Amino acid sequence: MAKYRKKPIVIEAMQLTVDNFDQVLTWCKGERVYKNIPVEFQEIAIDTLEGRMRAELGDYVICGVQGEFYPCKPSIFEATYDKVV
Repeated sequence: MAKYRKKPIVIEAMQLTVDNFDQVLTWCKGERVYKNIPVEFQEIAIDTLEGRMRAELGDYVICGVQGEFYPCKPSIFEATYDKVV
């Protein structure tokens, strides 16, 4: 079996927090889930290339190389990406 290395590309991402919830929602053109409860219990539904997925508080929302959006759990994001300065 062949082995492959992920190409070093720069992506845009935002970690979803209570403070930036509306900003991320607008950025990724998502849909608010659980509208009538406090923000700390809401999620964002994102239409991805693989279908609809949900981003919870703490998750990262990534804009991929083709402009697509998708959520990513913090542990996977931190193991996969380094911040570019």
